[in-house]
Amino acid sequence: MDPIKVRLGDRSYKILVGKLLSPAFSAEMSRLDLGSDAVIVTNPKVKALFGRQVKRMLEKAGFRTRFSVVPDSEKAKSLGEAMKLLAAISDADGKGKRLFVAALGGGVVGDLAGFAASAYKRGIPYIQIPTTLLAQVDSSIGGKVAVDLPEGKNLVGAFYQPKAVFVDISFLYRLSPRDFRSGLAEAVKYAIIGDRAMFSRLEHGIGKIHKRDPGLLSYMVRECASIKAGIVSRDEREKKSIRTVLNYGHTIGHAIESAWGYSNTYSHGEAVSLGMIAAARISNRLGVLVSAELFRIETVIAALGLPVRLKKTKTGKIMASLAYDKKFIRGVNRFVLPARIGKVIIKENIPEPIILKEIENLSS
Repeated sequence: MDPIKVRLGDRSYKILVGKLLSPAFSAEMSRLDLGSDAVIVTNPKVKALFGRQVKRMLEKAGFRTRFSVVPDSEKAKSLGEAMKLLAAISDADGKGKRLFVAALGGGVVGDLAGFAASAYKRGIPYIQIPTTLLAQVDSSIGGKVAVDLPEGKNLVGAFYQPKAVFVDISFLYRLSPRDFRSGLAEAVKYAIIGDRAMFSRLEHGIGKIHKRDPGLLSYMVRECASIKAGIVSRDEREKKSIRTVLNYGHTIGHAIESAWGYSNTYSHGEAVSLGMIAAARISNRLGVLVSAELFRIETVIAALGLPVRLKKTKTGKIMASLAYDKKFIRGVNRFVLPARIGKVIIKENIPEPIILKEIENLSS
């Protein structure tokens, strides 16, 4: 097993890709300075699927365990649910215990559990055990933890790095088709921002992807994780505009999620797909991205079964949500735009009529 390293000095950690119950995972767990007692944060569905397996891994490594179950939806990322989780962690605490949090689930669980870990007693250790493709390639890595407000996504949060990320590809075979496709959106994002060869491999491997070919899945997860690890290592807190490229598709994507009230209408990956298309079209309209590259981007997204059009027009709500976007600087809009597949640029102060037009075009 060749771990992927996120290099952040004394906050450095490894991303291990393999079997959860392998000796390598158990050995790494034992080496980490985590504590004595694990609070496994998960949702009912994931607990039923993988809870016993994770409990066995942790107990095999010498930890006592207990579960804290949170709702299975984006609405779990609320201040109310965060307070409930903090109360559960406090209830698990006691004399002689050194608590840590194990986030077992997708992006929602990872964000909420990491946020609670960052806040309890000003910070306790946590690990990520991502069970969705989206979490394995993206959200479990990098230490962005947050909850949502009605005005927008991830508005209350922190940078708080995990002690390790444990990735088991076999979890992906239990995902619903929709959840699997949602994760593919983030994989496409990584290919567009920095790996033209991976984009070509995805482009020519659509059939294998839909069949969840293990070789292609393993390649995709490792490539995406390696790209993100490298970016986070160079710009942990998004101060150098290096990490900003990870927001490709998320600016309008998050606004779409907010406009639909974080409902089941659009998953995160589905909203990001629409956001990537809108950003690519803005780039094309500005003369940055050539039409042939735009066509390839739209074609791959559609071939993967991801949405390319909005179900109804909510332009006003989307534009209102953009006003709260924390990626904007002093009220000036800021977008990540593809210059070509494998390279993106950061563009500020894009004329609002252009943004408005491409959001409208998502509904046409």
